[in-house]
Amino acid sequence: MFENGYWRNRDMRNHVKIIDGLAAPTLVLQKATYLNVFLKQWLTANIWIDKERIVYVGDELPKQDNGTTYVDCEGKYLVPGYIEPHAHPFQLYNPEQLAYHAAASGTTTLVNDNLMWHFLLDKKKAFTLLDEFDKLPISMYWWARFDSQTTLKDEDAYFNTKDVLNWLSHPSVVQGGELTAWPQLLDGDDRLLYWIQEANRLNKPVEGHFPGASEKTLTKLKLLGVHADHESMTGKDVITRLRLGYQVGLRHSSIRPDLPHILEEIIEANITSFDQITMTTDGATPSFYERGLMNVCLEIAIEKGVPLEEAYCMVTYNVAKHLRLEDQIGSIAPGRIAHINILEAKNRPTPIGVLAKGEWIVKDGINMKQESRMNWTEHGVAPLQLNWDLTMEDLQFSTPIGLKMVNDVIMKPYPIQTDITLMRLPDYNEEAFLMLVDRYGKWHVNTLIHGFTHSLGAIASSYSNTGDIVLIGKNKQDILLAGKRLKEIQGGIVIVHEGEVLLEIPLHIGGVMYEGEMDTLIKLEKELQSILTKFGYPFADPVYTILFLSSTHLPYIRITQKGIVDVMSREVMFPATMR
Repeated sequence: MFENGYWRNRDMRNHVKIIDGLAAPTLVLQKATYLNVFLKQWLTANIWIDKERIVYVGDELPKQDNGTTYVDCEGKYLVPGYIEPHAHPFQLYNPEQLAYHAAASGTTTLVNDNLMWHFLLDKKKAFTLLDEFDKLPISMYWWARFDSQTTLKDEDAYFNTKDVLNWLSHPSVVQGGELTAWPQLLDGDDRLLYWIQEANRLNKPVEGHFPGASEKTLTKLKLLGVHADHESMTGKDVITRLRLGYQVGLRHSSIRPDLPHILEEIIEANITSFDQITMTTDGATPSFYERGLMNVCLEIAIEKGVPLEEAYCMVTYNVAKHLRLEDQIGSIAPGRIAHINILEAKNRPTPIGVLAKGEWIVKDGINMKQESRMNWTEHGVAPLQLNWDLTMEDLQFSTPIGLKMVNDVIMKPYPIQTDITLMRLPDYNEEAFLMLVDRYGKWHVNTLIHGFTHSLGAIASSYSNTGDIVLIGKNKQDILLAGKRLKEIQGGIVIVHEGEVLLEIPLHIGGVMYEGEMDTLIKLEKELQSILTKFGYPFADPVYTILFLSSTHLPYIRITQKGIVDVMSREVMFPATMR
């Protein structure tokens, strides 16, 4: 059994007995043409698996095979299970259901953001939950965040040296970051530097978040101990980072589907070595994952001309080696976890067979449905209990500056000239009331948002960057109704128009995550997008708009727990109002 990054001694001894013909493997994949990622060649072998571990890859068949299952793989092509190196497993979905959905298309390992656990759980309960995820057939690794990527009432309660170092020391945590507070690091924050040094001392890489960073800035951050970055937006960005020694993640996400043009640009620039390159979907929203995760990235890479062997290594061995996990995952070789994808053709990366820890996830093209193994309430992630009510008194607006949408996630300040004492803002002027309300009902921040809708009554969401309540709408009565209904369903997203509830997405896991299957959630998110588009939402990803309203790693103005913040100066322009 694989525990805390190691197999138990008796299991390892048994694996050796299998090689000596004194014990039998559980499964043999016979006559398999597989990708050897070390040679970057396709070889033919018999692959012996004992429960969750590959124990032999070679020409021989086991001498002892009592109870062994043989699978004829002649004419098929086997590659290591794909790795998503940068997952945000809280984008309406929950980590377990994302993992099952990902595995069904060949992504058998997720390296996950831990941010939401800081807001929903104390450290002890979070670590117990991580232990439960280790029991899934999908490998679940985690990051240790160094910052909240927003402005909190009490940042030290969530990110302090003791807790950050405890996270870094956890065996399921394989990297530090992603580092969105890099401006503070460059300004002399020695506590951040100490955490980075500790990650390096533990031999765990640190991932950055450096969109638009100059060569000089990237050099400074490399000197301070950062290893990787996934924020390249052009081929030139990629090449600059590669030249400086960064591990570079190429992104293809719902908010930034950059992969096709980046690949075109780096191939045109005659980049022939891909060893330092990976790919990521960077926490896309549910419907973006309808066809899968890394298999989709592979399809794009192959279509754009990346050599097959290099493309598969970008989502397997390259990731494992960067994270110092190459002895566990990322290859089909003795000693590795039995994550294996079976393909009909080398250039068709969506598998017809998927083994995760030696367990069939997909067999002969049929998805072996996985039952949920998580009891969320038992682990302290219960439905949202709001012990307060939103009142008309809370809906008083006087702030002279609002948030104007440039795109899905970028907001600029603008002077409010509309009469904001009205019960209902005029239709078609693209302005709506915007509120961020403490989930415990202690404070709220009120302003306007320009560009989200031209006529929608209200949307209420407990899904947000910090788990606080976001309310947007034209009509104060609809806002009150949406808030009331949100409380009744114990967290989620509610859309109301002219007194009628148009859509509810219950998020019973802490008020931020859906408890059911991804297929159902994808349908609900599509309906959400359709309704908001009908009411004037002009961009592609409203879920990310709501999530990032308080995210201070993005320009230029944000609505946060402390109030409305100028991101560049880090000053609170208008403080939160206590209730």
